[in-house]
Amino acid sequence: MVNLESLQKYSLFGGLLPEDIERVRCFLAISSFEAGAPIQTEGKPNDSIYFILEGRVEVSKRHSFLVELREGDTFGEMEFLDVMPSAATVKAAVPTRVARISNVSFHDIYKMDVKVFAIMVMNLARDLSRHLRRMDEIMVTLREAASLRAGADTADPSAPEDLIPEEKE
Repeated sequence: MVNLESLQKYSLFGGLLPEDIERVRCFLAISSFEAGAPIQTEGKPNDSIYFILEGRVEVSKRHSFLVELREGDTFGEMEFLDVMPSAATVKAAVPTRVARISNVSFHDIYKMDVKVFAIMVMNLARDLSRHLRRMDEIMVTLREAASLRAGADTADPSAPEDLIPEEKE
């Protein structure tokens, strides 16, 4: 079983009283994975949100590395909410222990205490909003870099007049 202090560091449990977290703890399933073992696979069903208790995982999409997550991070939020196949593959980078809450268990939390459920849903929405903001910044940075590269390929830096658009007659 996961201790109370471990769960308090995850944003999903933010704003919950210790006794609320204690009641939610029984809905968590604990799993361990050896290095290299898949935890979730792109395109396959996944109905859970995962909390990394120990270890590290590597997230990839279409066989391209995206990010490494470590103790204190979560993954699986998108599939947890939209009940679609996994958007990415997550593999244990080292021996890793995770806790997870399934959709079914989350519904049981709703039946147990609507207030606790509502706080957790708001926390989940905030986390996804942070992820979207981070992705927006990455997209803008990539577009700006691509635009600068495209401009560098076509413009002659020694000719400032190239930077002034021609007037139409």
